[in-house]
Amino acid sequence: MGTVITTPESAAFDRGVRPVLRIVLPDKTEAVLNYRADPELQRRIDDLAAKSTEFKLTEEERAEYEGYVRANKFVAVLQRQARQMAGTKP
Repeated sequence: MGTVITTPESAAFDRGVRPVLRIVLPDKTEAVLNYRADPELQRRIDDLAAKSTEFKLTEEERAEYEGYVRANKFVAVLQRQARQMAGTKP
């Protein structure tokens, strides 16, 4: 596992959502840990990432890509919390 860099923003976000995730995750831990984007969605994200690297995104594509980046960060938080919860199960 790689190093996780914690910023004040990410720490505050984690602290803010942790109580809700403790309600939602217990029955869904395995599903959250195994979640992956479907192939069509992953292709779209990869295409937008490539265009972003080449500075060729339209304004609409940039907004779409930024939405995927935010969603990816949220999924990462869910998965991190699910891993922590799985580690505390008897």
